[in-house]
This record gives sequence, structure tokens and C-alpha cells, in this order.
Amino acid sequence: MKCFLILFSAILALSLGTSSAFSTSYSSIKHGTAFARYQGLVSESQVLPGAASPTSLFGKKAARAAGNDRKNKTERVKKQKDDVIEVEGVVIDSLPNAMFRCSIDGAAETQEPVLATISGKIRKSFIKILVGDKVTIELSPYDLTRGRITFRQR
Repeated sequence: MKCFLILFSAILALSLGTSSAFSTSYSSIKHGTAFARYQGLVSESQVLPGAASPTSLFGKKAARAAGNDRKNKTERVKKQKDDVIEVEGVVIDSLPNAMFRCSIDGAAETQEPVLATISGKIRKSFIKILVGDKVTIELSPYDLTRGRITFRQR
């Protein structure tokens, strides 16, 4: 039955004298330029001036390309938080449950060390922190003896 319908439509198109049913039309070029170029149906001269170029990206591909550009940057970009105090320190002691005693750089020797835990991103990416590592610590303004390790210096 399908064969009969295809044959009938071919005969009908030939009897009308136009072969537009079997060739690319101006509207198909307008709507599917990239696909038509890929199939070899259209040359560069037949493409409309307002049509998208094959190098421009749309939708998910554009978002993915932007994400890849962001990943390739070497500088560390992070959001600024208003209610935290960010300090540099050195890990003095490693304690159970991913807790560390850290001394703050530039602080008086009489100041007791900060008890710091690992932030979620460091824990998620399995970054190992050892005694003697230089780290960035976020301190809460409510309790300056506890903090969160947010970055390990290389």
C-alpha cells in the first residue's frame, strides 16, 4: 500500500510538470540551511543572507561552549559572601571526621588555633589536605574559633 502511494505521488508530480517535489525549494533552504549544507543539497551561494552560519551555536551547545570556556580559565573565580571573614592559614593538626586545627597567618602567637572542617566542594572533589598545607579558611563572625576550609594552595 505504501509503495502504491509513493508511486501515485510521483506520477502526480510528474504529470503536473514541476519537479519541485523532488528538489530543494527556497523555503527548505530558509528553514534547514545547516542540514541542507550537510547533505550537500545547497551551495553557499543559495543560502539566505539572514540565515545562521554553521559556526554559530544555539541552545544547549552554546551553554556547553560557555561552560567549557569558563572551565579553561586559570584564575579562581568565586562568589563574595558578606557575612564571612576569609583568612589564610596553615594546617597544624589533622583530627578525625575531616576536622583540622589551623593557625592563622599573621595572628599573634597567643591566639588559639582555629578548628576548621572541609567545605563541600573540596570534599566532593576528593582534595586531600595534609599537615603543613597552606589553606584559605572562612570564619564565621559569630564564632572566630571555628571555620571552613575552602581552598588548598598548590
